[in-house]
Formats: sequence, C-alpha cells, structure tokens
Amino acid sequence: MPDRPPLLRMLVVASRPLSWINTAYPFAAVYFLTTGRIDFTLIIGTIFFLVPYNLTMYGVNDVFDYESDLANPRKGGAEGAKLPPRIHRATLVAAAVLTAPLVLTLVVLGADQPISWAVLAVSLFAVLAYSVRGLRFKEIPVLDSITSSTHFVTPALYALALAGTTITPAIVLTMIAFFCWGMASHAFGAVQDIVPDRDAGIGSIATVLGAGRTVKFAIGMWTVAGILMLFTPWPANLAALAALPYIVSVAPYVRVDDAHSGNANRAWRRFLIINYAVGFVITLLLILCASEGMFV
Repeated sequence: MPDRPPLLRMLVVASRPLSWINTAYPFAAVYFLTTGRIDFTLIIGTIFFLVPYNLTMYGVNDVFDYESDLANPRKGGAEGAKLPPRIHRATLVAAAVLTAPLVLTLVVLGADQPISWAVLAVSLFAVLAYSVRGLRFKEIPVLDSITSSTHFVTPALYALALAGTTITPAIVLTMIAFFCWGMASHAFGAVQDIVPDRDAGIGSIATVLGAGRTVKFAIGMWTVAGILMLFTPWPANLAALAALPYIVSVAPYVRVDDAHSGNANRAWRRFLIINYAVGFVITLLLILCASEGMFV
C-alpha cells in the first residue's frame, strides 16, 4: 500500500501557504494604519484571514475541482492540491470548524459597526460561491475574475468597516485599483489552465476570450490600477509604479495561442515572486505614508 500523506499536511497544502499573506496582509495593514492599534480585533482578524479563510477558499475549491485538477499538470503542489476523495469530507469539516468560531468572534467585535457584518458576509459568500456546486462562479466568464478579486479586496474593506474609517477619495481610488489588480491577476492565472479547463468542460474568462486576448485584458487591468493610483496624494501615488513589474512579466505572452497557453505558467511562477517583492515595497511606502500623517 502506498504511503498516505498525513491529513494535516494535505490541508496545509490545500490552503496554499504561499497565498496566506495575500489576504491577511490587506486586513492587518489597513486595520493597523487606520486605527494605530495592535489589539484583540487585529489579532483575531489577522489569524482568520491568514489560515481559516484560505483553507475555506482553496480547500473547498480543491474538493469541488478534484476531477478537473487530476488532468491539470500544475496541480499537486504549491499551485493547488489534488485532494483524494477520502479526505474531501474532512477538508470541508476542517474549514468549517476553523472558520466558524473566528467569524462569530468577529461578528461580536464588530457589533458597533454593523456595516462590517455586511462586508464579512459578502467576503464569505464570494469564497464559497466561487467553487461550490450550484453556484460555481468560477465557471462564469468575467464573474470568475470579479469574484476572485473580491476574495482579496474584501479583507481590506472589512478592516475599513471594522475600524469605522472615514472613507476618503484616496481610499476609494486605492480600493478600485486593488480590485483591478485582483481581476488582472485572476485573468492571467486562468490563461495557463485553458487546455485542461476546456478538456474538463469548465468555462473561464480565458476559455472565452482566448489566451492572447486574456493576457491583453490582464495588462489593461493592471494599467488601469496604476493610472488610478496616480490620482492619489503624494507619496501614495508612487504605488502606481507597482503595476509595471506585472505588465513587463506577462507582456511576452500577448500573442500566445490557446494550444501553447500552458507556457504562461512560467510567468505565473514569476508572478508569485513579484507579489512578495512588490508587497515589500508597498510596505515601505505605507510606512512613508504613515510618517506623512496620511492615516490620521
């Protein structure tokens, strides 16, 4: 009998550890910078968006995408687990058990800001609607990218709501730019899966637009994100430059055809590295903005 990977290890792989920071950081950074506090709410929210949120988002996806993932050569590691059917139920139970207590705690903590309940509800709905049978937003072209972007923007919006932050034009522009970045990232990520998705009968923004046009769409969204940030106050407008590494990285694929769309995985792997590098630079920029009193 072949060795069976331990359940805990499979659950960790399913939660995509490389992506934990992509949801925890927006919440933690926005909450801390707008309140100036390291408190119980910050700790609970960060823990929630770090692990349980990602296990729910990606674990549920891996359960419902199991059959199509079997034919996808990039699945089975950091870019997605191939969860055997024997642990599907355990994955769903683990996601619920880890998520429910923290969600209830956040609901109580947000009692003074009821709008935070609505934002959290939208965030959780988007996480489930992307993958679960009967909704499957991931199979509705364009809505798939919108939903995916919602996964990453709502933690920041939730922090704003929970903190009772006064919404300024700069915040609105930044959140819209962030949303455009999320749509671009999802759309480009879908390019590498065109062949296995079509073979499995799964629709996506990339299977409809085709590889080349989807890459152009992604570049367009990153460009819009950069332009929007130009209209924020100094020094926040320096964040406009953050769009450039993504555009330069994927530009060579604007003419890729569907048959060779899997080659885009090379740029996708670079994308994962770029995220960390850009995140570091954005952190320094946030510190600079805080020193200029932009968050008080």
